[in-house]
Amino acid sequence: MRDRQDTEMEAFRHELAGLRMEHRDLDDAIAALGGAGSRDHIQIQRLKKRKLILKDQIARLESLLLPDITA
Repeated sequence: MRDRQDTEMEAFRHELAGLRMEHRDLDDAIAALGGAGSRDHIQIQRLKKRKLILKDQIARLESLLLPDITA
């Protein structure tokens, strides 16, 4: 049972690392489009929306990985 739990937690950590990387990549992409004076505001808005979704997913995974301090 413990091995399964460890494996699941490791999978969560791996997914979390991937989400954080994608979030940073979106930061770079948004900055590049904004800095280049891009007129593609719809594309920038889509990237920002994806970034917010990732932020929520990151927060959810972090809450699963961190122990509940109030317990």
